[in-house]
Amino acid sequence: MLNKERQEEVVELCQHLIQKQSYSGHEDGVAGVLEEQLKKKGFDSVTVDKYGNVIGCIKGNRPGKKILFDGHIDTVPVTDETEWQYPPFAAEIHDGKIYGRGTSDMKGAVAGFVTAAAAFAEDTKKDFAGEIYVAGVVHEECFEGVAAREISSFVKPDYVVIGEASHLNIKIGQRGRGEIVLETFGKPCHSANPEKGINAVYKMAKVIEAIRALEPTHHPVLGDGILELTDIKSAPYPGASVVPEYCRATYDRRLLVGETKESVLAPIQALLDKLMAEDPQLKAKVSYAVGKEQCYTGNEITGERFFPGWLYDERDAFVQDVKKELEGMGYTPEITQYNFCTNGSHYAGEAGIKTFGLGPSKENLAHTVNEYIEIDQLTKVTDCYYGVMKALLK
Repeated sequence: MLNKERQEEVVELCQHLIQKQSYSGHEDGVAGVLEEQLKKKGFDSVTVDKYGNVIGCIKGNRPGKKILFDGHIDTVPVTDETEWQYPPFAAEIHDGKIYGRGTSDMKGAVAGFVTAAAAFAEDTKKDFAGEIYVAGVVHEECFEGVAAREISSFVKPDYVVIGEASHLNIKIGQRGRGEIVLETFGKPCHSANPEKGINAVYKMAKVIEAIRALEPTHHPVLGDGILELTDIKSAPYPGASVVPEYCRATYDRRLLVGETKESVLAPIQALLDKLMAEDPQLKAKVSYAVGKEQCYTGNEITGERFFPGWLYDERDAFVQDVKKELEGMGYTPEITQYNFCTNGSHYAGEAGIKTFGLGPSKENLAHTVNEYIEIDQLTKVTDCYYGVMKALLK
């Protein structure tokens, strides 16, 4: 286990990170705390890239593998602070738990990375083979894996550890996520004479009904490639006696291993082609949503909302090496998959880098009112990250 001094260090760092509100695009305060801490802890280099990702590196005395610990430093907003039992940015401790937005998702893990890496370097006097990288990643809540592309091109890691909540279990995969946009185009007219126009919403209703009959793809481990309607908008809005000439529906598509941008849209496009052949007045289009956000650095981050799924075999050597090391330290990790999307969509899904998740706390605490992290989980995960370094940097 970590000694008492290091346990206190990780708790204090977690609190400092929580006390800096860091909604997506406004991570500068927490990035500053992280950058300062990495320098104070003796990291060999600290880099802030064009998006504002903070990357710290410790080099071993011998050449070897590069391991990257990835944790996002942005959080979802707090909609109503009065609903919280304790202030969401005070990082107060009650009954062995630190309360605040981002405790479980996922500043606790980031504090654990930094503390574990510094402790490992100190204990080994840097006499290890390889390099340790710790990344505080921006804009993950908007774009899983987009800012991470910049990090992996800079670091070129051999292994990636995603610190998303896993209750100290090892996560070797996840479904990905695609945001699919359906559009129908009608013809406006006065709503007193609807027969003179084409109502885009009625056309969309026909498309939505047909899509519900599509058979979802399936994977024996990851489950169904769900396609679920999440919002619908018409224009002009408000209508003010006008038949809508445009309608846009957004779908959340959960992606399975091996699914591509083309393979996901193909059945939907085939369905639209069939419906348009049957109804000459129906004009419809399908595409992926494109996100565009401003970074705190002033640069723009943009990307199509398609974040692939990924899955490794639990018998893979790097998974088993980590599992055996943790078991030797007295932990009992299960090997499972994440239920949600992570930056692993880029590292594993796009770049094919050996990736697994290992984080503190429960997955269902993310984005909740009264979010917290148990101090016991925080200190244990820091110990586990130390074990991961021992396992993979031999």
